[in-house]
Amino acid sequence: MKLKFLIAVIFTLSIVACKNNKADLILYNAKVYTLDDSFSTATAFAIKDGRFIAVGSDSGIMAMYPNATEKLDAQQQIIYPGFIDAHAHFSGYALDLKSVKLFFTKSEIEMLQLVKTYAAKNNAPWIIGRGWDQNEWAVKEFPANDSLNKWFPNTPVYLQRIDGHAALCNNKALELAGINVSTKINGGEIVVKNGKLTGVLIDNACAAIEKILPKKTESQAIQLFHQAQADCFAVGVTSAVDCGISKETLKWLQAAYKSGQLQFSQAIMLNDDSANYAAFLHAKPYTDDWMKIIGFKVYADGALGSRGAYLIEDYHDALHTKGLLLKSEDSIKAIAKLLINSPYQMCTHAIGDAGNRIVLNAYADVLKNKNDRRWRIEHAQVVNKNDIHLFGDFSIIPSVQPTHATSDMPWAANRLGIERMKDAYTYQQLLQQNKWMPLGTDFPVEYINPFYTFYSAVFRIYDTTKPAFQTADALTREQALRGMTTWAAKGSFEENTKGKIAVGMRADFIISKTDLMTADAQSCKNAQVEKTFVKGKCVWLRKTSRYP
Repeated sequence: MKLKFLIAVIFTLSIVACKNNKADLILYNAKVYTLDDSFSTATAFAIKDGRFIAVGSDSGIMAMYPNATEKLDAQQQIIYPGFIDAHAHFSGYALDLKSVKLFFTKSEIEMLQLVKTYAAKNNAPWIIGRGWDQNEWAVKEFPANDSLNKWFPNTPVYLQRIDGHAALCNNKALELAGINVSTKINGGEIVVKNGKLTGVLIDNACAAIEKILPKKTESQAIQLFHQAQADCFAVGVTSAVDCGISKETLKWLQAAYKSGQLQFSQAIMLNDDSANYAAFLHAKPYTDDWMKIIGFKVYADGALGSRGAYLIEDYHDALHTKGLLLKSEDSIKAIAKLLINSPYQMCTHAIGDAGNRIVLNAYADVLKNKNDRRWRIEHAQVVNKNDIHLFGDFSIIPSVQPTHATSDMPWAANRLGIERMKDAYTYQQLLQQNKWMPLGTDFPVEYINPFYTFYSAVFRIYDTTKPAFQTADALTREQALRGMTTWAAKGSFEENTKGKIAVGMRADFIISKTDLMTADAQSCKNAQVEKTFVKGKCVWLRKTSRYP
């Protein structure tokens, strides 16, 4: 009885104290997924100075903060923590916003017509685009540049494949880059057919063009960042890991935050280049209220769609081809040895089973055993069954993008063969190695919309007329939602500041009408955000958005 009396007194005193402290905002009459350890729900919360100060019931929160500046009736809608994209290319997406969009084209002819239309409306020194995917065409072969050479003999053209690991260029662009039929590039391929350049470049070969592309100004970059931020807020993404940026892009981002143009939180992976190592490796990692540098992004291999992913055995649909190792095994080991003595994470793109094996072994050599370094393998798409235990043995974090599984589903078996497909997109097996796993979209390679991430992770459906894809490796609804929130935050050492609705955490959250824990598959895919909040302030209302 004495204990119950003491608890009652403490609770009463707490209410009295809270009445003297105004909350900036109370949200009530909601179903709030807190994403706490027990996956509990609440109906209300209070916010002060951009952070959650109380989470609980309507009556409890109202009693504690009766004089809140603002009260928002959620009308029994669903509240989630702001989605965190654990692997995205925010800067790249932003800086490409003015380029020609080649996504969803169904043929080479359609792609070329879009380029021609764009060029007629934009008098630019270069024609730059992205998004074509020959796997979506009736003729599933790389295009050639004959028409581009005819239409644009004097204007250089650079058209990236959807994954960014291949490109189609006209002869003018190749000439400016100094590329000819005899050019050789380590970790890259210059496609030649019948002794003639086709204009297709794969992986490291693309860098020769990218070095000579026109540079944007800082003011142009800031404007594009602001536009990209709005696109993210529209689909409930309040934070992202920006994978692989240059020193110059980092400077533009810092300027955008300083000017107040960005309220979009980011964890930064720096490009794996000498300028970034020289500038940041021996310095204390940069961090502020909006942005932190977490590590370095390294590329082990290319992409499966362009046959650049590095495989142990030949491609099923291209014998005598195993893909491309973009860095030598010795180079990957050397970077691991360099970064193990730094505070930074090593975050390596690896898609093929050979690429993943090399990276796993390089990590294991320096990590030695279980640890809390949270070194990551980005994508981990094809992992040989004999290697998957290394993730758990050495606390290596697989950072995966579930929409890759459903996007690749129509053609992946052609690349890998039926038997090797059993080792592909094994998300549940990967998750079990460390019992947590961050999820991302990889936008602009995939849709920016995280509801698609949830849909693909849980339902593994590409086409509703066809069976779901390897459902034994689907994630549960709770796992998927954690992967987009708490585990995404943990992947960049931010679990104490974001990713859940709890006292002391940043008040980033979204309001939706769709309950992802109970809705059917199609409703989950079609879910929309009604409002997005960052630090307790509404930054987006559902009015206009380019994304469903």
